[in-house]
Formats: sequence, C-alpha cells, structure tokens
Amino acid sequence: MRKPATFPRHLAADPRQFASVRRIVLAEGPEAGIETLAFSTGGGLDFWVTVGRLMDIATLSWRGVQLGWQSPAGLRRPDTGPAGRERRFSTAFGGFLNTCGFDHIRQPADGRPLHGSAPFTPARLIAYGEDWEASAPMLFCEGEALCWAHGGFGYRLRRRIEAPIGGSSLSLRDQVTVIGAEPAPIMALYHFNLGYPMIAGGSTIELDGECLAGPLSAPEDAVTPASLHPATSAQANCSVSGQAATIAFHWNTVELPWLQLWRDLRPGAGVMSIEPCSIGRLDDGRNAPSPVLKPGGSCVFEIDIDVADCRRSSGPLGAA
Repeated sequence: MRKPATFPRHLAADPRQFASVRRIVLAEGPEAGIETLAFSTGGGLDFWVTVGRLMDIATLSWRGVQLGWQSPAGLRRPDTGPAGRERRFSTAFGGFLNTCGFDHIRQPADGRPLHGSAPFTPARLIAYGEDWEASAPMLFCEGEALCWAHGGFGYRLRRRIEAPIGGSSLSLRDQVTVIGAEPAPIMALYHFNLGYPMIAGGSTIELDGECLAGPLSAPEDAVTPASLHPATSAQANCSVSGQAATIAFHWNTVELPWLQLWRDLRPGAGVMSIEPCSIGRLDDGRNAPSPVLKPGGSCVFEIDIDVADCRRSSGPLGAA
C-alpha cells in the first residue's frame, strides 16, 4: 500500500480543498433520486457510494480514469415486476461493486432470485464525512440496510467504508445479522466489476501469486462461465493488472474462503467480475451447504482494496 500523502492545511481556506465526501442526489433518467456519496481522497482515488443501492460502490477512478464497469442500466433500482423477479439483479447490474446475498447467491433456485434478495436495497445513512483529527486522517461513511420479508428471510447489514486521506486505498467492513424469527444461513458474494481500460488486451488476474486468467485477449466471442477457486492462505490477495492500474483485493478467508471469476468480454459488454464469496458450489451448480445461524447471529466480512499505477508497461489507453 502506498503511503498516504500529507497536505499543507494552513495554505487552504477549507480542508475540502484536499479531500472530501460530498452528499449528492442523482437527478436524471432511471437514476433519479439515488442518494450518493462522492469520495475524493486527494491521493488519486475517487469513488461514489450509492446509499440508495445498498451502499455499494458505483464508480471507482484512478488519476481520472474510470476503472469500475459502467453498464447501460446506470445506477438505477432494479425492476420489481413479478414476472422478472428471478432476474431482477440483471436489470440493475453495474458499477464497481454489487453486494449479493444474504439468503442466496448465484443462479435462481428454490424460489430465490439471481444473487439473492439483498442487491440494490436502499440503505439508511448513519454518518459520513472527513476525520482530519484521527491518527490517520480518513474519509468515511456508515449505513444500515434491512432485507426482510414476513415469514421469510430477515437480515440487517451494517456497513462502514473508510479511505485514508491522501491515499489510494479503501476498506469495507460489513456486519450481517439474522433478524428474522427463524434460524437462517448468511451467504455473501461481493461482485466487483471492472471494465475498460482496467480490463483490456493483456490484463491478468492472480490469486495469491498464481495466475488465474490472462493475459486476456479482448474482445472475446462468448461469455466465459464462472470459475471457482479456493483461497490458499489465511489472507487472500487477488491482484488485477491492466493498462490503467493495478488493483489488489485483500480479505480474510475464514468468512470468504472462495474466489469466483466471471467475464463477458464480447463487444458491447466488456466486464470482468472478481467475486470473493462465502460458500462453494456443488458439481450440479447448486450452492454448497451454508451454516445456519440463530436469530441474532451475525457474520463479519472485511475487504481491503489498494490501487496503484500499473506494474507493467503499456501504450496509451486507446492502443489496441
């Protein structure tokens, strides 16, 4: 991780000259009304957190270049009609992070929709801002979302996101608690989505030093089916190197022991997904069993993300 920059605060009228979190509301088309927090670390890393979409990370740019995958759906809420319930995730899929769970992940099964019932649930913002007085000054936000249905699932997500001021990293900490009347499993899949120029010809994906994909050749003719990889250490390290940057994902494998990869690099799609997840998959494609927790039981998931200049040389971003 690069050491955060320091700033001469006495030379500015307001510390937001250097770094800030600003609360905005999107106003156009299907995105209208989505409450959003715009983070600018002052260290080259900027990102948006969409409170109106489960406090997921919608955009992530490095030195002015967008790395997160932006889909034609935009930052909208999903369609809610009963006919499309199984595939509601697909109607709003996009952005740097879509959190999946907590009653289900992966393909629809047993009446549960693709990637579960939690994605895109509006959250309640509890706190946000800049903490210049901390021993390590930081930007932060914290919020809560309830995913609940009477007679069915019931979960509370408490999320905190932090980014060091002057830095090039961010951390995400989730606590998911069973709040229904019945015991329930907690399943989680963190659907990180990267697009061009992060994913282009020559991009590589490594897990704990082993190359899992790449060098990629883009575009491709077909969707590449999801592949599942067990973590091999207590702290997983997944590194993605592309034309624009290197992104490293770090997480504890006690709660997230698997990494799933999926990509659609066909013309007009151009997405690569990095997906730390809590459970594996059986040979027939169904989810492996997940431990059942009593009401009040919880799981904590933590993921750290570092962004740096690309380790390999490349031509200009527009080069083939």
